[in-house]
Amino acid sequence: MIFDRIKWVVDRIIATFSILVMVALVVCVVWQVFSRYVLGQPSTMTDELARFLMIWVGLLGAAYTVGAQRHLSIDILALSLSERKKQVLNILINLFIFLFAGGVIISGGLKLIEKTLATAQVSAAMQIPVGYVYFVLPLSGAVMMFYSLWFIAHDIHRLRHPDEVAP
Repeated sequence: MIFDRIKWVVDRIIATFSILVMVALVVCVVWQVFSRYVLGQPSTMTDELARFLMIWVGLLGAAYTVGAQRHLSIDILALSLSERKKQVLNILINLFIFLFAGGVIISGGLKLIEKTLATAQVSAAMQIPVGYVYFVLPLSGAVMMFYSLWFIAHDIHRLRHPDEVAP
């Protein structure tokens, strides 16, 4: 199915990008420690960059976690349900994730970007517009919405065709 292939591509892109951001974060932190304790001159730029990269890796990781269906959940209710009712519950959970991602993460992120760009807020050390740092909010929210829709469609298909073996 084409949507399975699209999900696979999105998974790979988010995973690869998250790994690259995490590697950059580790490099920044190692350089920060080295420059502070060995050279005696702490690097303010890498300190700020590490904070920004931490925001990115956290939000991209959250989006990837939604796609892997490994997000935090309390499954005491799900354990007591039949398979069909579990699928309905999964549809509801993914619907709430979809609404939250769109209503809070994307909408709030876009408003935050707009305000920081309108006020020309720049980072202290790197002097870049802070709105660019916050771009990860609508990006990760859009990925979460994509994954939620994919899982909703997948569970609806399984409800309609219970005889088919899941991929």
